Amino acid sequence: MAQVKIYNLEGKEIESLELNDSVFGLPKNDDLVHQVFVSLTANQRQVLAHTKNRGDRAGSGIKPWAQKGTGRARVGSSRTPTWRGGGIAFGPRSDRNFSKKINKKMNAKAIATVLSGKLKDSELIIVEKMDLAEKKTKNMSAAMKKLNFKGRALIAFGDNELEMMRVTSNLPKVNNISVKKLNVLDMLNNKNLILSKESVRFLEEKYKKLAN
Repeated sequence: MAQVKIYNLEGKEIESLELNDSVFGLPKNDDLVHQVFVSLTANQRQVLAHTKNRGDRAGSGIKPWAQKGTGRARVGSSRTPTWRGGGIAFGPRSDRNFSKKINKKMNAKAIATVLSGKLKDSELIIVEKMDLAEKKTKNMSAAMKKLNFKGRALIAFGDNELEMMRVTSNLPKVNNISVKKLNVLDMLNNKNLILSKESVRFLEEKYKKLAN
């Protein structure tokens, strides 16, 4: 089992902690992580482009002129895609569905794989407890500076620490999430991951079996 340092919000090392290898000691698996990342991205995709087909266009359904005898090409409707102001043929529609299904075990193993990668790359910071005597944004900002990390950070809060999410919501380059909703997309979009001991124990209990 890997040994990691535990810090307090003053940035001081206070103890060490053993991490479960089934969650924090998995080998690299780029294909799995990429597949889950793409699926999560697709599930968040918003369909904005929408064109009107000939059924959506306003216009008479009467045939513009007789089929034969005029010398002009035959036309069945003024809403034909070949006419200006007609419908669009094969254009993008708002009913498109880009969502992809993610297998539960695949998602669990991908999360554990990313957690393992964060640990190996020294991008995982574990604090004793996410709590401040005076819960103010400026105090949390000072605490983040004392942890001495570079780049964006994602803080995953345990159930007993959710009150602190309000304190971190306006910090620059810091995002927060409930540890129950921790996912591959948010972890990869932030360089550093900050967990409390409570969050670590929750993740170990949740993923130690699913990640195998």
